Amino acid sequence: MSSLAERMVPDQLLFYCRPGFEADVAAEVAANVERLGWQGRAEFIDQSGFVNLVVDDERPANELHRQLAFERLIFARQSLVALPSLQLERDDRLSPILKQVVESGWSFDSIWHETPDTNEGKALAGLIKALTRPLESALRKRGALRRKGGGRRLHLFWMDGDLVQLGMSFPGNRSELPGGIRRLRFPAAAPSRSTLKLEEAWHEFIPREEWDVRLSEGMQAADLGAAPGGWTWQLVARGMHVYAIDNGPMKGDLMATGMVEHLREDGFVWEPPYRLDWLVCDIVDKPARVTAMVRRWLIRRWCREAIFNLKLPMKRRWEEVQRCLALLEEGLEDAGVRATLRCRHLYHDREEVTVHVRLLD
Repeated sequence: MSSLAERMVPDQLLFYCRPGFEADVAAEVAANVERLGWQGRAEFIDQSGFVNLVVDDERPANELHRQLAFERLIFARQSLVALPSLQLERDDRLSPILKQVVESGWSFDSIWHETPDTNEGKALAGLIKALTRPLESALRKRGALRRKGGGRRLHLFWMDGDLVQLGMSFPGNRSELPGGIRRLRFPAAAPSRSTLKLEEAWHEFIPREEWDVRLSEGMQAADLGAAPGGWTWQLVARGMHVYAIDNGPMKGDLMATGMVEHLREDGFVWEPPYRLDWLVCDIVDKPARVTAMVRRWLIRRWCREAIFNLKLPMKRRWEEVQRCLALLEEGLEDAGVRATLRCRHLYHDREEVTVHVRLLD
């Protein structure tokens, strides 16, 4: 490996995202960088599926990466410490990659090849497959790829067949999913594909070992804006009894379970007859209005946990999310309600984000 004097120091952070949300990642990261007292500039191309933050600071980029907790980010699917991108020659793609790894002094115990979540990115699968084994072999010989590297992972982010960017991720501050994407199988019996949004939210916000306690049989739930029943289906599949609140029709097979009470009422004004375990909501309405409704539920402790979506405007989505979350947090604090809150732009979300709140008392 190279000496300390020769090492290439990473000066960038690389974030993956859904194509079309680059400006939102950039705005979110810029706000956090400023809050943490760092200097940096976000660079991106619309619809590219990634954002680079060039760190203009004397401190190393990996220090900023540690401070910028991945699980608190909303729009980023992955967060990496990164080196400058490499322009490759098609007759020898490996040599520049090996050279940059050696000059960085990086060591790691696994390698992931990834691409933007675009059709162009998917077309690179064949090239990546051909390069994987030769690259691993060469990196082992140079001592960079080790059996025990402390959980560090090298990411090769292929933007094109002759353009790649190398990044490093660390346990506890990254997504453990390739591309930061959780791919779920659509249940054939579910009434709509929206069912995957709630399932993904559970994976994202609730540790799997806690599902049998926090998503258990016999619990009581409300689904506001339930029709045709995609989210209700998930609740019933976990053995919950559900108040399905919607003026629209519910799927007949779901109603035949006997686990659902369908009330043709307005979800914004309906009140539960007693405290429920869960509130879920996928109502299409202004995000501030949905936030105010959920805030009322939580302040009055009508549920113990809530998952809801906020449908976002086409522009300034980050600002709208921040405004809604602030309204929710301030309302809970003023009412003396202790809670944990997280928000993510999930893979199965589109022009929306998913919020999870758990009351602590």
